[in-house]
Amino acid sequence: MKLVVGLGNPGTKYERSRHNVGFAVIDQVASTNGADPFRTGFDGLTSECTVDGERVLLLKPTTYMNRSGASVRKALDFYKLPVDALLIVCDDFSLPLGRLRFRGSGSAGGQNGLKDVIAALSTEGVPRLRIGIDPPPEAIDPADYVLSGFKPSERKVIEEAVIDAGRAVESWCRNGLQAAMNEFNVKKAKE
Repeated sequence: MKLVVGLGNPGTKYERSRHNVGFAVIDQVASTNGADPFRTGFDGLTSECTVDGERVLLLKPTTYMNRSGASVRKALDFYKLPVDALLIVCDDFSLPLGRLRFRGSGSAGGQNGLKDVIAALSTEGVPRLRIGIDPPPEAIDPADYVLSGFKPSERKVIEEAVIDAGRAVESWCRNGLQAAMNEFNVKKAKE
């Protein structure tokens, strides 16, 4: 079994924000893999699907971004899964818009949801898939920037990135981290 967690904030206020790209990817994976309807569990919304015979639990924590770790910990503990059966999907403003990057470990790099997951699991060895949302403009507070929506000119790029990220999650489920890194850690330049 695999656990794929998309990070974001609950509620319609944040639905289309940069910070909710992780939720969008979970919805994409659910949609393309015939997932069950989402239900509450583990301080979040959960659904199950199968990717090439592999059972996959999809989780969108509803604890708000900065407290995502407790939700992830509950799901891992319940299913008695090792950390390498977990994939965190989140936004990253240090990557160009639409760029995907898998990593097997490392710091949170300023992503507070990932930081909370790392703290809750007591390891930086948390596999993650980051989706680039572009750096914030100089005059804008990064906290405000990640809660803002995408500009109309960015919408097509991020929609394509969410579809690509869904495929990347499926690749990780099928083939593991290294194969997914080799396939998806390069993204065409912005069009």
